[in-house]
Amino acid sequence: MSVPAASAWPAVRMVVSGSIVERRDAAEVLSIVKGRLLSVNPEGLAVGSVNLDHLHHFRRRGPAPSGRLEWLLLADGMPIALRGRMLTARPWPRITGADLLPEALKLAQDTGKRVGILGGSTETQRRLAQLLATDYPTLAVSGMWAPPAALIDTRSDELAAAIRAADTDLLVVCLGKPRQERWIDRYGHATGARVFLPCGGAIDFMAGQTRRAPDWMQRSGLEWFHRLAHEPRRLARRYLLQGPLALLRAGRAQLICYPGVYYADPASDGPQSAATA
Repeated sequence: MSVPAASAWPAVRMVVSGSIVERRDAAEVLSIVKGRLLSVNPEGLAVGSVNLDHLHHFRRRGPAPSGRLEWLLLADGMPIALRGRMLTARPWPRITGADLLPEALKLAQDTGKRVGILGGSTETQRRLAQLLATDYPTLAVSGMWAPPAALIDTRSDELAAAIRAADTDLLVVCLGKPRQERWIDRYGHATGARVFLPCGGAIDFMAGQTRRAPDWMQRSGLEWFHRLAHEPRRLARRYLLQGPLALLRAGRAQLICYPGVYYADPASDGPQSAATA
C-alpha cells in the first residue's frame, strides 16, 4: 500500500484556549493565500497569528463567530510553537505577521492583485508607501486608511465601503489585538477582499518605525524581552501581568487532528476522519 506524501495529509491542528492552530510552514501558507486570491470562491480567508497576547484576549474561543470568513490561525508565539512540538514530536513552524507580510506583498505583486492597508499612523503609512514604491515597484496599492482609533467604531461601515470601492483583493489590517481580528470578522465580508492579514505592528517594522529583535533573540524565544525593553510603559502589563496566565493556557493545548486518527471537531456534531477533515 502506498503512503501519501506528507503534503497530502491534512494539517495537524491543536486547540489552544479555544483557538484552533494549524501546523503550516510558510510555503504552505503562501500557497493557500495564492489559491484564495486566484479563486472565484467569494468566501474570504483571514490568516491570523496566535501568541500569548491572543490567548489573553480570546480566552474561550478564537475569532470568527459570524461564519462569514474562514480563519487560518498559525503559531506566532514561541510558547505556542514549543507546545505543538511537544505534542507532535516534530518541529512546529513559528510564523509571525512580520515574516509573512513581505512575502504576501510579493505574492500580490506577482499575481497582479490589489493590496489595501488599514491601520497604523499617517507617518507610518507615508514611510511604508515610500518603501513599497521602491521594493515592490509594480504592486497595485488600492489605498491606505489610517482612521483615528477613537473613530474606527463609528466609521467602520464607511471604511468597509471605501475598501470595496477601491477593489481591494488583499487587506492588511493593523489595529492591534483584539480589535483587528474583531474588525475583520465583523466588517471583512463587506470590504469584498479575498484575503485578510491582521498583522498588528508588522507595518511599523517594515516602515522602520520600530526595530525588530535580532534573529538570535527571535530563535531563542526572547523577542518579547526585546520589545519590553524598548517599550516598557506600553508593554509591561501585556508581558508581565497578562503573559504568565496566558502561558498557562498555552501549556494546556491539545491535539484535535493528527494524520491517520479520528478527532472530534468542535464545529461539528461528531467525529470525522482526519483524511476528510
